[in-house]
Amino acid sequence: MEALAAAHLVRAGLVEVARNQHARGGEIDLVMRDGDVLVFVEVRHRRSTRFGSALESITEPKRRRLRLAARVYLQRNRLSCACRFDVVGITGRAPDALRFDWIKAAFDG
Repeated sequence: MEALAAAHLVRAGLVEVARNQHARGGEIDLVMRDGDVLVFVEVRHRRSTRFGSALESITEPKRRRLRLAARVYLQRNRLSCACRFDVVGITGRAPDALRFDWIKAAFDG
């Protein structure tokens, strides 16, 4: 699903920087660039919204792990720039009937 989300974001004008970055108990699905802003993206897939949306599935402990992984990514790459955390929710089963919900600045860093 990360590849589909990355393609969706590239079509929207973002530039892909990295995928599946692991750091201290956390993983960043996508790292993108939106102008001068580095965007850490969590990708969530749901077959339906019956049990909640993509954003609702990201718990506070998961957010903490994402924040930590982002800090480590920035340190490893010696980056100092504006950042944000986005979520791309993909809903559906059939490849030709997927719905993409892109939530910019879904939570604070």
